[in-house]
Amino acid sequence: MPSDENKRLVRRYYEEIVNTGDISSIENFIAPDYTEVHEGKRYVVGIKGAKDHILGVRQTYPDLHITIDQQIGEGEWVVSCITAKGTHKGTWLGIKPTGKPVVFTGVNVDRVVDGRIVEHGGAANMLGPLMEIGALKVVDSEE
Repeated sequence: MPSDENKRLVRRYYEEIVNTGDISSIENFIAPDYTEVHEGKRYVVGIKGAKDHILGVRQTYPDLHITIDQQIGEGEWVVSCITAKGTHKGTWLGIKPTGKPVVFTGVNVDRVVDGRIVEHGGAANMLGPLMEIGALKVVDSEE
């Protein structure tokens, strides 16, 4: 599949599945052996794991909306620079809901094979959201 088609598939996945929370057609986007990559470790979570992840994130941020700011595609690989916005309405990392809005940026790396996402990884700038919900505070070194 050409990289332009892969980029469109990833974009549609964020728009139709992640941004809506409607996982009813996730099988059109995610392969049965879907793998998440975190800190160099690979976790085969499959379609059920992808569904659980989206539902969990949307439980914490029910109005989550991801915008793809830039995308690069080469062969099977799609890199998406994203901005995510949502309201902290569910427990996250043990932090009770604050009702505060958060905005963060990130870079997602997806691999598409035969028209479905088989691998996902990336990094997000979580310092801002943690400060926005009060989980981290800036300490004045002069105090």
